[in-house]
Amino acid sequence: MPYKLSATLSAHTADVRAVVSPTDNLILSASRDTTAVTWTRPSAGSPFAQQAVLRPGSRYINAIAYVPPSQDAPEGYVVTGGQDAIINIYSLASVRDEPNFSLLGHTQNVCALDATPAGTIISGSWDQTARVWKNFELAWELTGHTQSVWTVLAVGTDTFLTGAADNTIKLWHQHKNVKNFTGHTQAVRGLALIPDIGFASCSNDSEIRVWTFEGDVVYTLSGHTSFVYSLSVLPNGDIVSGGEDRTVRVWRDGECAQVITHPAISVWSVSTMPNGDIVSGCSDGKVRIFSAVEDRWASVEELKAYDDLVAATALPVQQVGDVNKSDLPGLEALSQPGKKAGEVKMVRNGSLVEAHQWDTTTLSWQKIGDVVDAVGSGRKQLYQGKEYDYVFDVDVEEGAPPLKLPYNVTDNPYSAAQRFLQNHELPLTYLDEVVKFIEKNTAGVNISSGPTQYVDPFTGASRYQPTQHAAAAGGQEYADPFTGASRYRAPQSAPAPAPAPATALQPANDIGTDVHEGR
Repeated sequence: MPYKLSATLSAHTADVRAVVSPTDNLILSASRDTTAVTWTRPSAGSPFAQQAVLRPGSRYINAIAYVPPSQDAPEGYVVTGGQDAIINIYSLASVRDEPNFSLLGHTQNVCALDATPAGTIISGSWDQTARVWKNFELAWELTGHTQSVWTVLAVGTDTFLTGAADNTIKLWHQHKNVKNFTGHTQAVRGLALIPDIGFASCSNDSEIRVWTFEGDVVYTLSGHTSFVYSLSVLPNGDIVSGGEDRTVRVWRDGECAQVITHPAISVWSVSTMPNGDIVSGCSDGKVRIFSAVEDRWASVEELKAYDDLVAATALPVQQVGDVNKSDLPGLEALSQPGKKAGEVKMVRNGSLVEAHQWDTTTLSWQKIGDVVDAVGSGRKQLYQGKEYDYVFDVDVEEGAPPLKLPYNVTDNPYSAAQRFLQNHELPLTYLDEVVKFIEKNTAGVNISSGPTQYVDPFTGASRYQPTQHAAAAGGQEYADPFTGASRYRAPQSAPAPAPAPATALQPANDIGTDVHEGR
């Protein structure tokens, strides 16, 4: 049976950055809204309900883990990590305002957590280290990565895997690096154990690789069209992935078996339950459960409402590629079957351009949204439900999705830049650079005139590249040689935020529209 929506859990008010589902009746979620939530149900046939809200501090929570029950904690512990660089631990038997334990040592955002059945915790941070904690005290500091450690995985009692923004994966025994795995071309974002084989990794390069612990790549899974943030494995061995292309994908025998499109910008995290259900955490603040068991599916009305929500999503043309509306077929093209799960076809429907995705479970095309910036559509840029003359992509750090900077030609560039920095908790030291970027990419534009040379003629968007990068690519200064667009990158000399508010430099993953290493 295909996976279909089982339930939607609403409590968070910002991106759900991490989810864990250790039992059939417990889900843990962490969010940019500064809270973690425990969701429980009394039995498998009952609905999940919010049990407790944890508020470790005033900053984003990016990671969450579960420590199984012990004599001291008969219901186990929930472990949270985030921008304040502190790991907080709460007993699920009696959740209270203050954590039972707080682990200090990391100096920047804690963006990854995992735990062994015996209670050993491993954490990863933007400070380029991973740390192993036993009995809630530091056992080992794992040093060797040259960039942020985005993902950690406990392989055994004293064996661990780490993946980082330096594109590498490292295997550790206690504090010793015993093996390096190279092959990904961008930041490694997720890891998962694969029974009888080894482990899987996912990356900003949009690929999933399955490895043996000897270092051989067994196979590569390609299909995601953007960053892949998270992996989990089902009881039957199928791999589940989630990413920036707003999909959860189920992989079976090396092939994509199903694509579950979400009505959100990003699927930040996926987890699997012992009963085979899938849990996702998204940029729209929702936690969703999907099941392949018909008895656990949502009602017909809820399923239709979900499909309608997906279909009503506005897709930026950047996500599907530049298209010329006059060259597209009409709705009649949907009478021809697709060739593989997740295949996307764009068609004209009157004055609109629609994207439809082939669903191999129903053998039909499912509408997944309207392409909002197709050539000739005559539309402004849409961002968070509002129209703007421009929505720029701004890269704050290397290796993560861009932040969105909305701008109207009637805006004061300084006001727009300041609002952007404040909304994303970025240092005001970037103000002049952002203003220069706005002015350069809207040079000569007024209310009645169109975009200039630095603007993508198809989308109205710009991606600014520093001169040295553009030159290295052999392209025109500031211009992307493939799209003619530009992308702004913060200068290497830009001052870093102070340690305390550190991690204010959010990776594009931490923003509701996607940001950098924001994971």
